[in-house]
Amino acid sequence: MIKVLVVDDSVVVRRLIVDSLTGAQGIEVVGTAANGLLAQAKIDQLKPDVVTMDIEMPQMDGIAAVRELRKRHKQLPVIMFSTLSAAGASATLEALSAGATDYVTKPSNVGSIAESIAAVRDQLVPKIHALAGRRTPGTPTRPGSAPGRPGPVPGRPGLAPPAAGRPGGPVPGRPGLAPARPGAPVAAGPARRAGPLGRVDILAIGSSTGGPDALTKVLQALPADLPVPVVVTQHMPPVFTRMFAERLDRSTALHVVEATDGMELAPGTVYIAPGDRHLVLQRRSTATLTQLSGAPPENSCRPAVDVMFRSVAALYGASAFAAVLTGMGYDGRGGAKVLRDAGAAILAQDEASSVVWGMPGAVVGAGLADEVLPLDRIAGALMQRLQTGRVTRPAAVTR
Repeated sequence: MIKVLVVDDSVVVRRLIVDSLTGAQGIEVVGTAANGLLAQAKIDQLKPDVVTMDIEMPQMDGIAAVRELRKRHKQLPVIMFSTLSAAGASATLEALSAGATDYVTKPSNVGSIAESIAAVRDQLVPKIHALAGRRTPGTPTRPGSAPGRPGPVPGRPGLAPPAAGRPGGPVPGRPGLAPARPGAPVAAGPARRAGPLGRVDILAIGSSTGGPDALTKVLQALPADLPVPVVVTQHMPPVFTRMFAERLDRSTALHVVEATDGMELAPGTVYIAPGDRHLVLQRRSTATLTQLSGAPPENSCRPAVDVMFRSVAALYGASAFAAVLTGMGYDGRGGAKVLRDAGAAILAQDEASSVVWGMPGAVVGAGLADEVLPLDRIAGALMQRLQTGRVTRPAAVTR
């Protein structure tokens, strides 16, 4: 049974969250608290597996509570409860930076209490199950396995293997590969290639749960003179993506924008798919332009990584390089297959450094990953891959 502590200063909201979790399989609300200060004592007393946390509270707000909590509970999942507004988005991103694990948005424009409860339940229950079931980074996944960072794949210098998992049976038509079930660890080796890889002209990155922190770390390690554009789909609602892009633009050497219709892709610029719109690309003469799509959600997501990956594959083929970072579900697996068939290379974040090894695990389980690396090695791998087919400028000679 997953034990949940609900922290919110509003009696009405606390009741809403408790009601949304009542009856959910495998979940038990073990207590509530009216602010972050009371939550600290309740956490020590009740030892919950997951905490839901409001942002604006008296005495100690949610951001301060997360910072304090992380001093003693490094791995306890904390899900922020946020409003779908610019202020709410900014505060939520600050909370994630402080150590919160994920967030859900408070229901808006709903017609009844029952609809509000259903809206919260649909967001919250899957996240609780995914986060409570995650493996503590650096610990073994099964008895006898060694903790720590994956080592090189035998016979494949420089490539790291995926973290060990529990196979769930063969994939139809793909003997020996474990199926990629949403949120479930799977075991499969990196894909093998028949020939050498060529020049890369675009980077495409997909992420979800844990993605804001992972993307920040990867993009902060890339230089301002990055020779290619970067397109990103991070599962986020409207407003949040704009605030996230602005935050990344301030904290990285790259130029980061929320994509709008008709932007021409430029090297050293990162284009974030806006909330509730798929990001696709189109060619006009020699330019590549962004295009936003209101097509139906895929994998219950809009924006969806699969949609962006397919578009990148159609225009760039083998000259694309894609990375799938931490996230719930399996969005990105189908698009990675299209990219792979077009000759592009795929990199996946490893299980040990992922908040949830759903999306990257699905790609690895389908045998589509060329490399499976911990988060702190991904930027280096991207830069190394970009050097292929490019002439390195000689260093200036000082006389």
